[in-house]
Amino acid sequence: MSKIGKLPIQLPSGVQVTVNGQDITVSGVKGQLSYHVPEGIQVEVVDNTNLVVSQKDPANKDLAAIYGLTRAQLANMVKGVSTGFEKKLELKGVGYRAQIQGNDLILSLGFSHPVKFTPKEGIKISVSDNVITVSGIDKSLVGETAAKIRSIKEPEPYKGKGIQYVGEQVRRKAGKAAKAVGGK
Repeated sequence: MSKIGKLPIQLPSGVQVTVNGQDITVSGVKGQLSYHVPEGIQVEVVDNTNLVVSQKDPANKDLAAIYGLTRAQLANMVKGVSTGFEKKLELKGVGYRAQIQGNDLILSLGFSHPVKFTPKEGIKISVSDNVITVSGIDKSLVGETAAKIRSIKEPEPYKGKGIQYVGEQVRRKAGKAAKAVGGK
């Protein structure tokens, strides 16, 4: 049995959960999310303060694999509609710039042309001092969008130029000149 799955999910004030069979709808200050719970997993609201996830058949090993996942997805939904999620990316490199045009993100990354990135519905992108902030209520969508933006120009190992997460450590390699001096 999953240790994570057993934990009840605390519902903050302002968050309402509706259970309609296997469909769960979580609504809060920031918006509304829905999730279809797999068969064999049961979700119930206890006293409008806790959300409890349980297995119908604890002996089933296939359900045990999805049990903790379902609880984690619901916990992320509750956090998303109450506070939201955000990821920050920073541009490193001479002349690398980012700007917002309408809903689109325009990146100047040393290519022959500016790169235009259009986010999906529910994602908000803002830029300040070469730091791109991706925010939204769906944790997986925020992470996916940040990863797509980072993949446009990943940090390279020799000079560290590119798009990286704030606080990310980029492993650096020694260049040819540094190698030549140290060895034969």
